Amino acid sequence: MAQCDECGSHENLPYQCRRCGGTFCAEHRLPENHECPGLNEWNDPSGVFDSGFDDSVQDEGDSRSLGDRIPGLGSLTGTGGVLGYFRGNVAYLFLALMWITFALQFLVGGLLGRGAMETLFVLQSDRLFYVWTWVTSIFAHGGLYHIAGNSIVLYFFGPLVERYTGSKRFAALFIASGVLAGLGFVVASIVLGATGVSVVGASGAIFAVLGVLTVLNPKLRIYLYFIIPIPLWLFTAAFAVISVLFFLQPQTASAANQGNVAHLAHLIGLVIGLAYGKRIKQPRRVPDRLTFGGGGGPGGPGGPGGPGRRR
Repeated sequence: MAQCDECGSHENLPYQCRRCGGTFCAEHRLPENHECPGLNEWNDPSGVFDSGFDDSVQDEGDSRSLGDRIPGLGSLTGTGGVLGYFRGNVAYLFLALMWITFALQFLVGGLLGRGAMETLFVLQSDRLFYVWTWVTSIFAHGGLYHIAGNSIVLYFFGPLVERYTGSKRFAALFIASGVLAGLGFVVASIVLGATGVSVVGASGAIFAVLGVLTVLNPKLRIYLYFIIPIPLWLFTAAFAVISVLFFLQPQTASAANQGNVAHLAHLIGLVIGLAYGKRIKQPRRVPDRLTFGGGGGPGGPGGPGGPGRRR
């Protein structure tokens, strides 16, 4: 457990300033909050060192931040801006969007019919170029157990990964892995000769988050059903083995009531997460213990449901 250089508080998942090299808690992670010497060398006309959503992109001969270049963007992403409030809370934001989208599925389906709902929220093999569904399908789900399982994993694991990577990178990881997992599953199904394939759900993104955290701290102890202690690497490995088995043997998946789950999407998301975790891993610590519980569902006891329902 590290100690914040500014306030002395103990932190399970500390931040290391890339400019002064100090170790800080979440409250003092920003350079302007710990009197970082690097502030004296920073040219930021807007007075915002890091909004969490503004990369402060600089071109040769132009030191203006991205917020300065786009009219009105600075007021949204800067300190006190609307998007600034989501910094550090993107995992919870995505969790809320999942449930909002789930409710909208029922609303749109009830008012406009199932066809309209699928057009808006379901990534389908015969409508692959409905590009909005590449994203909306991540937040849509096929049933209560499906969204509940994904929500549990995102609630417990998402904030840990976000605190390590930062909100911008976490958001990019979640969306990109979700899109690639969904598209990868649909395209692979088409190549294998399947027709009428569709996919919804965040499990591709969830498995990416799980993969990142597994690389960061494979010995992280989690408690299935708040009772059974197991290391995170074993939890992740078990789901990977199950996904591979069910993908290679569809008849076994069907016998286990898992035939409508997009297991390949699980694997794509997990591989993305493991690769990204290996790329960003630094000598920081993450918590050594976490209580994780969940009910049975499409993804198995205590685990996430599949990212898709295949029909």
